[in-house]
Amino acid sequence: MKHTIATARIIFAGGGTGGHLYPAIAIANRVRELLGSTANSDFLFIGTKRGIEYRNREQIGYPLHLINVRGLVRAFTLKNLLVPFVLLGSLINLSSLFSSFAPHLIVGTGGYVSYPVLKMAQWKRIPYVLQEQNSFPGITTRQFASGAEKVFLGFAGAKVHLNNDADALITGNPVRADILNGDKARVVSQYKLDPDKKIILILGGSQGAHAINEAILKSIEHGSLSDNCQLIWQTGKRDYNSVSEKIGSKHKHIVLFPFADNMADLYATADIAVARAGALTIAELEATTTPSILIPYPQAAGDHQRKNAHELKALGGAVEIDQDELPSKDIIKEVCELLSSEKYSEIKDTLAKLTEQREPAVDVIATEIVSILNCNREGLH
Repeated sequence: MKHTIATARIIFAGGGTGGHLYPAIAIANRVRELLGSTANSDFLFIGTKRGIEYRNREQIGYPLHLINVRGLVRAFTLKNLLVPFVLLGSLINLSSLFSSFAPHLIVGTGGYVSYPVLKMAQWKRIPYVLQEQNSFPGITTRQFASGAEKVFLGFAGAKVHLNNDADALITGNPVRADILNGDKARVVSQYKLDPDKKIILILGGSQGAHAINEAILKSIEHGSLSDNCQLIWQTGKRDYNSVSEKIGSKHKHIVLFPFADNMADLYATADIAVARAGALTIAELEATTTPSILIPYPQAAGDHQRKNAHELKALGGAVEIDQDELPSKDIIKEVCELLSSEKYSEIKDTLAKLTEQREPAVDVIATEIVSILNCNREGLH
C-alpha cells in the first residue's frame, strides 16, 4: 500500500555506530517505499566524520550532512570541557541547515549525533520521532521522549525508563529487508565449506570482541572444534592478525575475516551464533531465527547489552553467558552440546513464533511516520 503525500522532507539523525545508523537506513528505505514514486520526498542523513556513517557514506543511499559533535566521555577527562563549545558550533550549523532544508519531520535513532538535531527541532518546533534500540534507553532518548510524536521501542523493558507522558510503542528493532534474503550456497562455495556440517558463526561487532576471541582460541587449542562443525569467525579488525597467526592454516574448518558486509548470507548459513548482545545483532538474530549464545559487553552504557540479552533469554530465544565466566568455560564445547540438544530446537521454535506473531518493526515504524506526515499534511508544501 502506497501513501500519497505531495512533499515530505525528513532528516534522519543517528550515527557513530552501526547500531544507530542501520535502523535509520532501514526506516528511510521503507518510508520511501510507502510514499511511492509520486511523492516528492527528500531525505537527509546527519552524522560526523568520526562515525561509521562517514566511512560508509557511499553505501547509505542518501545525502549525508556532517556536523562536528562529540559525546561526553564517561571517565573524567579535560576533553569534556570542550563538549559545550563543540555543541554550540553544531547548533549554529544546524540552524542554517534547518532554514534551508525546512524539514517536516526528524527521525532520531540515538547516539550523540541525535542530540543537537533534536534540540534544534525543539527550538524550531519541528515534529520528531525517536527509535530506541536498547532495553535501557540512551540519554538522548530519555531526555527527548516526552516531546516526541512517537517513541518506537526495540524492547518492552525500555518503557519503564521513560516519562509517563512519552507516547511509546513497542515495535522491536527495524532491520534491513535484505537481511532475510541471504544465500547459503554462495557462502559455502566462496569458503569451500561442507554444506552437511554444522556452521557456527562468531560475531563480535565491527570492532570485534577480544574476550570472545580469546575464549574461542582457548577452545580450539583444547580440540573442542569437532569434525562435525565449521567456524565462520568475524574477529574484528584489531584482533584479525593475531588470531590468524595463532590459527594458521592447520584448521581447514575455520573461516576468518575482520569484518563482513554480507551478513544476510552469513545468517542464512549459520546454524548457531556466538555474539555480543547489541540491539541490532539481536534484532537480526530474531529476524533470521538464528539461535545464539549471547555474551553481553560488560562496559556498555547503562549495562544495556546485559539487559538486551536478559529480555531475549527470558522469552526463551537465546542462551546468555556472562563475560566473566568465559575463562572457566570451553565455549565451543558448549555450543556443540547445545546444537545437539533439545533446547536448541526449543530456541529455534521460539524465535520462529516471535517473528510470526509480530509485524516487522520497520513496517510498523514507517507506517506510523507516514501517518504523522499525513496528520500534518496541511503544513506540507
